[in-house]
Amino acid sequence: MKVSLIVGDLSGGGSIRAFLLAQVLQSLNYQVEILGFMYGKELYAIPPSGISVVSLPGTNYPEFLISARQLLQKIDGDIIYAVKPKFTSFGLSLLKKFIGHRPVILDMDDWELSWHGGDEWKYSPSLKQFYRDIFKKNGALKFPDHPLYLKWMENLVAKADAVTIDTDFLQKRFGGVYLPNGKDTTMFDPQKYDSETSRTDYGLSEYRILMFPGAPRPHKGVEDILMALDLLDEPDLRLVIVGGSPYDDYDDKLIQKWGRWIIKLPRCSVELMPKIVASAHIVVVPQRDTLTARAQFPLKLTDGMAMAKPVLSTCVGDIPKILGNTGYLVEPACPEQLAKQIQLIFQDLESAEQQGIKARERCVELYSIETMASVLKSVIARL
Repeated sequence: MKVSLIVGDLSGGGSIRAFLLAQVLQSLNYQVEILGFMYGKELYAIPPSGISVVSLPGTNYPEFLISARQLLQKIDGDIIYAVKPKFTSFGLSLLKKFIGHRPVILDMDDWELSWHGGDEWKYSPSLKQFYRDIFKKNGALKFPDHPLYLKWMENLVAKADAVTIDTDFLQKRFGGVYLPNGKDTTMFDPQKYDSETSRTDYGLSEYRILMFPGAPRPHKGVEDILMALDLLDEPDLRLVIVGGSPYDDYDDKLIQKWGRWIIKLPRCSVELMPKIVASAHIVVVPQRDTLTARAQFPLKLTDGMAMAKPVLSTCVGDIPKILGNTGYLVEPACPEQLAKQIQLIFQDLESAEQQGIKARERCVELYSIETMASVLKSVIARL
């Protein structure tokens, strides 16, 4: 049986969840393909080996109608799995369902409207503005994933044959089956790597490393870690950012202000990430308390947990539940608490590493590919 995963923007963050779902489906012996549009210059992340990715240029209306037709023609899975409730993914998947009579699963790992203000967002243009939004060359409504269309898509969630979500926030709002943002714990196995060797290979051996293995954005709280480093003012501490943000120049702004604390490593394949995370002393996930953050399961948590690293995070959304008692938690947007906790961890690093071992045990039990596969197998069986 073949599953077609549909991604609205392969140059955006949704592609990471799609790659993870593809790995889970492959472990269940499904044939998998990923199809989607490219609104940026390159893939947001490098896909795991053995996963087929088919991309089409991302366009706006009216050209998008041609691109959409081309994508619909390429979807040939027995099951269609839409990533995010966007028209560019879920909308086209529903069209294929009605045309080709194939079941559709919708996956939600974000509350998309939270990026636009959530329930407070309203579209109430004047007649003149409405005309501009439709007919001007760069009119807002020409973008296929405009918030208005996202709102319409959310109203169609019940049209999916099954829904998978990864946080309590999304489950309470949309229902669905809980499918965590897990990790290949066989690939991410600390026994396969030597931390000192990894630090040497990446030029980090002279530092105590805090690692943020992802793309910084304002709600992810990286600024709070950097302010904590200012407070500590200890010259051998560094924050290593892996990959960086493909969306804007936010990384550059961080480096301009806090460059003395930052080491930026280039993005890498999933297969290389375990070696990079192995070089960390602490993995930091300092989410701020925003609508967007509350709806997310930060994948960086399971990066650190799987690699048995001490994980320092904040009391936001599902994070306390995900970590259980295996991590270190502070209040969001509180550099002073972060600074104090960083000091305490390094004062007794051996104890912190034991917490990391417990975190890996929890990750293997609750957030492994095998656990995800068991859940997804039962979802597909009910279709």
